[in-house]
Amino acid sequence: TTTSAVGRPKKRLFRAPDPVKDQSYFLCALTQKQLAKVIFPIGNYQKSEVRELAAHFQLPNRDRPDSQGLCFLGKVRFDAFLASYLGNRPGDVVDALDGETIGRHNGLWYHTVGQRKGIGKVLNPLATARGPWYVVAKDQKRDIVYVSNRYEQEDFARARSEFEVEDVKWISDEPPAASCQSLADEPEKRWKEVRVDMKIRHGPRIVQGILLLKEDGSTGNITLEKKDGGLAPGQYVVFYELGTDECLGAGVISEKHWAQFLENYDELLAGKIEESGVVA
Repeated sequence: TTTSAVGRPKKRLFRAPDPVKDQSYFLCALTQKQLAKVIFPIGNYQKSEVRELAAHFQLPNRDRPDSQGLCFLGKVRFDAFLASYLGNRPGDVVDALDGETIGRHNGLWYHTVGQRKGIGKVLNPLATARGPWYVVAKDQKRDIVYVSNRYEQEDFARARSEFEVEDVKWISDEPPAASCQSLADEPEKRWKEVRVDMKIRHGPRIVQGILLLKEDGSTGNITLEKKDGGLAPGQYVVFYELGTDECLGAGVISEKHWAQFLENYDELLAGKIEESGVVA
């Protein structure tokens, strides 16, 4: 707990000592009112220590295996679960760098950006042999899944390292002081770049980058120091104070990320056709 400028106590949120079991990614949107009523009785323990305590107290679940993935599904396959609620809506699978249709998918919701495992089953056999393939974008209006077997090339560097976030919220209800500058005469320039640690998905991996807020501070641009495996719109990006465990807040990867890729797609494709000498 800290004290705000007006003397009110502010609750703070930190990552757990166990980087694999840390839940701050899912807690990043809690409000001050909610945090004031939350306790984490085993939050300071490693999972191995919790196991030891469970054994010491002879708890009936002491030897139960850790749950993995969507544990509530039980033995139901993930694709079957989605199909039962969303059904199928087939569309083309297109090579993002040459525009060739190389397969048919059963629905955009079965695929996520950065996906490699399982994509081969919706590709034509000849295309499968040219893998590995990665999902690089999805066009919801045309039901197209874009893939590439050259995901590491510079063509995708920007799409994997620069993006916009929206619905930005802060644990303290205020943006970090380092992100603001006092410019009373130029309110549109009140923001400045701030380096932060980030989680782009649940898990132990922490990445670094630069956040620049915009307008009223509810949106912003992020530039990562290193390319990410797959930036999916709708996914949370959680911000942590650089070099510490404190969770500052979060934003949501904007749909504009795919929109920007698709806007530039025709230009990218035209350049590839020109390089290959193919006449459209």
